[in-house]
Amino acid sequence: MTNLFRLATLMCGALALAGCIRSNGPILIDAKPLFGTSLRLQLYSIRDGYARDPERVVFAWDGHLYKRTAGGLRDIQGFTAHAFEGGGLIIQTTSKKPGDPVEFALAHKAADGVWFVVPIDESDADEATRRANCKGDSKTVCLIERREQLLAFARLTAARPKQNGGLALRLPDAARR
Repeated sequence: MTNLFRLATLMCGALALAGCIRSNGPILIDAKPLFGTSLRLQLYSIRDGYARDPERVVFAWDGHLYKRTAGGLRDIQGFTAHAFEGGGLIIQTTSKKPGDPVEFALAHKAADGVWFVVPIDESDADEATRRANCKGDSKTVCLIERREQLLAFARLTAARPKQNGGLALRLPDAARR
């Protein structure tokens, strides 16, 4: 299971990612703490219309990213969230393992404190777009290098309705309980 998919359980779960978008390093570098300095989430994968695989995780803003500090998603170092068209967010995840790729997802607000998250998927693009933007030989992973490539794939994924993905619910901070 890839890190993005675990987080896009940040926001997904046990589906196999057939065409995820990855990069060798962060592409979006203008991160801000969109959720404040701490973030507690209850995550679910959504498959076949059901919420599954619950997982709770805690993040803290470290000045650069939301770093995982407790709970599940142990293979994730952290993530950044970046404003995207239509009120959505692009989620950029980093792994704890050096050399692992950075992965990307789209998050759309479903209600206050609730996001539906799906991986940005190269299979949402036509063959010409994939050829022009994906590097490497893999038929299942698209390696990108530039912000424009990421945005092109994000727009295509956003334009296709998705039924499976992840659900992220923001929980109150421990001090507010």
